[in-house]
Amino acid sequence: MKYKVMALDIDGTLTNSEKVITEKTKKALFEFQEDGGKIILASGRPQHGILPHAETLRLREYGGYILAYNGCCAVECRTGNIMFQNTLDRKYIPEICSIIKGYPVGINTYEGGHIVVGNNVNRYTRLEAKINFMDIKYVEDFAGYVDFDTNKCLLQGEPETILELEHILSEKYRGRLGIFKSEPFFLEIVPHNIDKASSIDRLLKMIGVSTDECIACGDGFNDITMIQYAGLGVAMDNACDMVKKAADFITLSNDSDGIAHVLEKMAV
Repeated sequence: MKYKVMALDIDGTLTNSEKVITEKTKKALFEFQEDGGKIILASGRPQHGILPHAETLRLREYGGYILAYNGCCAVECRTGNIMFQNTLDRKYIPEICSIIKGYPVGINTYEGGHIVVGNNVNRYTRLEAKINFMDIKYVEDFAGYVDFDTNKCLLQGEPETILELEHILSEKYRGRLGIFKSEPFFLEIVPHNIDKASSIDRLLKMIGVSTDECIACGDGFNDITMIQYAGLGVAMDNACDMVKKAADFITLSNDSDGIAHVLEKMAV
């Protein structure tokens, strides 16, 4: 087998527009795993939001992995053990809350089965809760409430507002925090030098797999680094042009079983 590992983004990649893994895609991924391949679910989602898909693909049985929070936390599915993680320095949170005050954006982190939200609740906040199977817990004093370790914060709002805040926060925290969009309406705030590529690289070294033996598939801005990193970088047909330009191969869309098409085309 040329490719031993397949790193998969979830939304817009593994799942279709209905947020479902189709039967054809499941069958292809089961066959890949039965042949000895390992799957890494690499997503901006929290672990809680990835687990249902890991269970659908039987990653505990086959020995797959979860990379949550855009790579901040790696979990071995067979044991449930955290292999490594990075946490956000909480000293930045009060200042960020001050900057976004007055903007119609929510800021959230994750606690148990809840999305803890401050500043604003909007349709994108509700979307984040829905796709992660979590409840919204709104708090008036977000910075004061978050007195626990967290892997990331997320801003949600209209694309033009998120773009403005991306410029402001990227400039202010350059070299100190990772600030990037995972969707036009989601702005990720993570520890410095954390992205999917660096975390996949760390994980592959731990399990003894080379970069050339890895396929990475994605559709979003936060997938670009892992697409560029992997031995075979794959963009979905539904990805934007920037993501496609980073890829070695463009597969079918997430609504046309693009992941299954990669496995068929590459005969892995």
